[in-house]
Amino acid sequence: MICAAAFILVLAGLPAVAAPLPVTETVPVRSRQIENFKIGSDQTVFGKLEFIGGLELSSPSPLLGAISSIRFRPDGQSFLAVMDTGHWVEGEIARDAEGRLAQVGDLKVTSMIDAKGRTEQVKSAMDSEGLALRDGEALVSFEQTNLVSVYPDPGFAQSRPLKNLPILIPQAELRSNRGLETIVVSPAAGPLGGSTLVVSELSYDEAGHLYAAVLDGPRKGVFSVVRKEPFAVTDGAFLPDGDLLLLERRFSFAEGIGMQIRRIRGEDIKPGAVVDGEVIMQADMGYQIDNMEGLDILAGPDGDIRIILVSDDNHSILERNLMLEFRLVQ
Repeated sequence: MICAAAFILVLAGLPAVAAPLPVTETVPVRSRQIENFKIGSDQTVFGKLEFIGGLELSSPSPLLGAISSIRFRPDGQSFLAVMDTGHWVEGEIARDAEGRLAQVGDLKVTSMIDAKGRTEQVKSAMDSEGLALRDGEALVSFEQTNLVSVYPDPGFAQSRPLKNLPILIPQAELRSNRGLETIVVSPAAGPLGGSTLVVSELSYDEAGHLYAAVLDGPRKGVFSVVRKEPFAVTDGAFLPDGDLLLLERRFSFAEGIGMQIRRIRGEDIKPGAVVDGEVIMQADMGYQIDNMEGLDILAGPDGDIRIILVSDDNHSILERNLMLEFRLVQ
């Protein structure tokens, strides 16, 4: 016992050994253009959206897949995404002569580092579902642990989180594997003045409304989003005018997969409010969709607003990695 105690004291006196930094892997991507959104039809306008084009993505690498949220950089070409397996994804799109999505270049994929410096954690520990970018920071929402972690940007791929944000929603109200799904940052000039919001996937109050919260700013507090059965919220993004678009997914063995996009007025979002909005587009298995999980908005200087959607293939041979682009019909 004396020898064991002495050995422990010796170990305690040794300098700490830093955990090795994660390796960034290059994932080659093959892109196949999708010309028609509705299968077998030349229709281009669907609700309030006009289909511009899309891509089906594949790779010989098993790393491609599970993309749950995507955010484009100001240049409108490079992007950062997260996989729900706890990985960062960096990439860039290219367009053809007509301005349609033509291909996604090779991706850089890096395992996230948790607060204890660990990488390659099991999904339940690093189920990264949402991503938002603000000045010098990448915010990630983790669904099963119900955390919002702040990473430095740049430097996210080689850093543990700097801190976690208070989420305001009581942890006991967030259901297992149905918790924090969406995190978004509002435009500074909009009604919410640059505030950060979270929306749960399928955690609801006694009235059946989805829990959501404004995490900072003058409208800080918990609010609710009307639940649209059988859909569950998977991502969102703000329009330049401050309205919020929510992407919602449906899956059932009876009806198959489906998706819809709902527009919620930014002015309506405030503590204690119950918000709802117009469904601006719906699609089912008759359209080029899959398990749609990510949504971002590209705003052009001429007022042209593009909406980009991505799917999560769950690393399944039965599902696809899609990137679809629409124009908001003004």
